[in-house]
Amino acid sequence: MMSLAPVSESYLRDLLRATGLPFDQPYSGIRQHSFQELEESLNGMLQVYLESVAAGNRDRARYCRRQVIAAKDRAKFLAATPRTEEDKRAEKAEMAQWMLVWLENPEVFPAWVEARKKATSSD
Repeated sequence: MMSLAPVSESYLRDLLRATGLPFDQPYSGIRQHSFQELEESLNGMLQVYLESVAAGNRDRARYCRRQVIAAKDRAKFLAATPRTEEDKRAEKAEMAQWMLVWLENPEVFPAWVEARKKATSSD
């Protein structure tokens, strides 16, 4: 009998995305291929997080936070990897900052990200 090694949640998520079938937060995770994807993912996760907190569903709220923490850690890793191109490292560092703001105060994130986008577009 063949035994399969444990499969990561991110790998399963990628397989599901490849099917083209939609699936909702918190299970779709934090996408960070672009700032628009990241913003949409974090705002979607925010809705689930707030609903979970309001319903007293601590496990689901913690799951949402763990997803953001894992994505932030991936972004920080790429930002610190010398093999990553310099512009990509800067992008991932900025994305990690977005996720840190979300983690520090999720409810403030939507207003903060709008102000941040305006500030960085005028640079």
